Amino acid sequence: MEFKGTVHRYGRDVDTDVIIPARYLNTSDPAELARHCLEDLDAGFVEKVAPGDIIVAEENFGCGSSREHAPIAIRAAGVDVVIAKSFARIFYRNAINTGLAIMECPEAVDAIADGDVVSVDADAGVITDETTGQTFTAQPFPPFIREIIEAGGLVNRWKARLG
Repeated sequence: MEFKGTVHRYGRDVDTDVIIPARYLNTSDPAELARHCLEDLDAGFVEKVAPGDIIVAEENFGCGSSREHAPIAIRAAGVDVVIAKSFARIFYRNAINTGLAIMECPEAVDAIADGDVVSVDADAGVITDETTGQTFTAQPFPPFIREIIEAGGLVNRWKARLG
């Protein structure tokens, strides 16, 4: 799996209430959730994100409530992968279950700047800052996680397997 996009950079402890505010949890429509993704943290996020873009964040990304709406909103907004120093465990699981690729790589987070173009080879665990030429190594996706992400989430993977 390969990804390439422009980086949108955020700090530490970006919680699920900021990713998708509770006032929008009355819908599960991905397009509607995408319209409000990160609006309380970055009012212009929805207008500036393009399909394939990448979020880079500090520690504890996705902390807070255990809502699946958060990774759904991020993915529906057009973000293909989130790279962070660390993720809240429940967000990590929800991201995989909903088909959002996530990678932990503190060295990459320290070096990558907002607006850089980054490519990710998730199978090899290689993150390349195309803007600076720097390359970083992260844990590659195990085959079963790659299958879930490629299918667009755990439910879609099982639907495909069961026919």
